[in-house]
Amino acid sequence: MIKAIFFDLDGTLRHNLPSGGEFFAAYIVQLGLPLSNENRLLGQRWEHYYWANSIDLKTDKETFNAENGDFWRHYGKRQLVAFGFSTHQASELGPKISQYMEEYYRPQSIVPDDVKRLLPTLRERGYKLAVISNRDMPFQKEIEELGLATYFDLALAGGEVNAWKPEPDIFLHACQRLGVTPAQSVYVGDNYFADVVGSRNAGMQPVLYDPRGIFPDAGCPTFKSFDELPDLLYSLN
Repeated sequence: MIKAIFFDLDGTLRHNLPSGGEFFAAYIVQLGLPLSNENRLLGQRWEHYYWANSIDLKTDKETFNAENGDFWRHYGKRQLVAFGFSTHQASELGPKISQYMEEYYRPQSIVPDDVKRLLPTLRERGYKLAVISNRDMPFQKEIEELGLATYFDLALAGGEVNAWKPEPDIFLHACQRLGVTPAQSVYVGDNYFADVVGSRNAGMQPVLYDPRGIFPDAGCPTFKSFDELPDLLYSLN
């Protein structure tokens, strides 16, 4: 019997429009460089892998300074390689693209309409609801500013418990605080590497939000619109 639904925040409940990867890819095309749909998907999968507390991310945080832009310039080179460009091309183009991102990337932070429709429905059905994020700092104020605070019993950042997805501990901490077992819980997120792998290893039922079809072999229930989620949850009970 499912008693609780846990959600990822960034890329799931809250979206940047456009996303950083979309903006990055659009500028590559604007420069007249080739970028196939297959390489777009490869780049998107890599982006999810990288931000899932990967060893590459940990190494880059230790090696490069984010405040002076070194971290993001190196990230731009990594992203170009993920999109199928050579390391030589990445070294040449990386600084230019990183500078463009720094000067012009100003995304709008939004909660999609289908999320706004979903949360009251889940509340009415009696589910406990929570948010788990790999943020370093608490984000309750942001949840309030997004107009979501009334729906959630808990908002937990990795930095609060010194555990980050896909480590099982962050999921187990959240279940304990919400008073449910992992077996009574579903975790909904957009990142296969962080959300599906992590919640499954913690004993939860993962459900993947994958509107672009980035992970066709996720090995768990998937959906493209949050309007689909109530029926999907019903089928899991």
